[in-house]
Amino acid sequence: MTIASRTVEGQGHVVRRRAARSARVEHLSKTERAARGKAARAEVPRSSLAGWEPPSDRRDPVGVLEEQALTRVPELIPIRHGRMIVSAFTFYRGAAAIMAADLSGRPRTSLHAQLCGDAHLSNFGAFAAPDRRLIFSVNDFDETLPGPFEWDVERLVASIAVAGRDRGFDLTQREQCNLAAARAYRRAMREFAQSRTLDLWYARLDVDELAQRWSAAGNAKQRKRFERNIAKARSKDSQRAWSRLTRVDEDGRPRIISEPPLIVPIEELLGPEASAELAHTVRTVIRSYRRTLPSDRRHLLERFRYADAARKVVGVGSVGTRAWIVLMLGVDDGDPLFLQFKEAQPSVLEPYLTRSDFANHGQRVVEGQRLMQSASDIMLGWFRTAGIDGAERDFYIRQLWDGKGSALVDLMEPNVLATYAEICGWTLARAHARSGDAVAIASYLGGGDGFDRAMASFAEAYADQNERDYAAFQTAVADGRLQAEMGL
Repeated sequence: MTIASRTVEGQGHVVRRRAARSARVEHLSKTERAARGKAARAEVPRSSLAGWEPPSDRRDPVGVLEEQALTRVPELIPIRHGRMIVSAFTFYRGAAAIMAADLSGRPRTSLHAQLCGDAHLSNFGAFAAPDRRLIFSVNDFDETLPGPFEWDVERLVASIAVAGRDRGFDLTQREQCNLAAARAYRRAMREFAQSRTLDLWYARLDVDELAQRWSAAGNAKQRKRFERNIAKARSKDSQRAWSRLTRVDEDGRPRIISEPPLIVPIEELLGPEASAELAHTVRTVIRSYRRTLPSDRRHLLERFRYADAARKVVGVGSVGTRAWIVLMLGVDDGDPLFLQFKEAQPSVLEPYLTRSDFANHGQRVVEGQRLMQSASDIMLGWFRTAGIDGAERDFYIRQLWDGKGSALVDLMEPNVLATYAEICGWTLARAHARSGDAVAIASYLGGGDGFDRAMASFAEAYADQNERDYAAFQTAVADGRLQAEMGL
């Protein structure tokens, strides 16, 4: 962690964070916390969050993407652009840095929580909790950082407007979905404000409960699609990855398959001699990562040995950052553990908020995830290492597949998207209530629909902006300013 100190708004108290993390905790009464929310409402009226007008000095959105590309793997950038150009929604998924700059110039409250930083619809989903039950939560934390709670809500609700347009929904249908998310967030936060502290901490949404709500919202076709998607998520584990991502070489050793440019084993990237050296480096990295785990998980990891590694392209916005998959083996070759090593760069929010408390951005991601999720991957950890080019980079580690699944947003009907928006709104409120002051935020939101309407208004106006940015992006590709490789 950094030496400098800073003040962080927390659940009913203010914490002064230092490297030693031994600062005094000031506990406030519920009355004092509610007063903070009302004071924030006076400073930043909810109506001031409505609408969107681009400032005259707004950054060139294509220039923002070009700047991001400077720190990424050059040959993978066209793949990123190719995935972003598919639709306005996929562009939005990759445009977190553009929106962060836009949000920074808007009115903002002083009510902070741990932000996802990229809380669009496709960054919510299912995963397996340590008790192996599937739960639903926010599931992407590359951009996580403490900040104004409403930034995540604005990112979420705008993503609903963008997705609704991609699906061909009319304004009335989209407005219902936009309002559903904001209303669910507000109501959930007011419930969490009344919760006992431990009840709030343990609150989670099981997929079995989610299935009941989905069945009530969708038709038979939508229900069957949901059931297939959940069955697919349940099957995604290291054993499944073993069957899909490995082969046996001529010496009888298991190896990760080669499917360039999306999956490239280390020996193909570097050649036999260099790959052997890198394999030694990976083993050293694993030992460093092991030290970031609690002792029981460290003991578990020590039962596995390193077998192979490959570069694997993932996601949309993350494409171009360095991501590896690592095959570990336990008692025999049929006992796999697949880990993902993913580069953690500075959050896109940092230029507009504050530097992370954590000197290692991998730790920033892991600590943010643990704070926002009611249950997290047991193998979460981090490390820093020098790359092939000699530059030091931060990484976080998690299991590659651990019951992970995402909703098929591009196939949803209006009523189903509205239900999904409600679920995401509740989930985001729960994540914020764990780290922020639920009483103060609930007091700011109030009991009426003023906040809901402000978010819905902003969402539609920002969806207009996203369409303009997407058009500029398409032009940049057509003119050759940006390279895009489609179909990958």
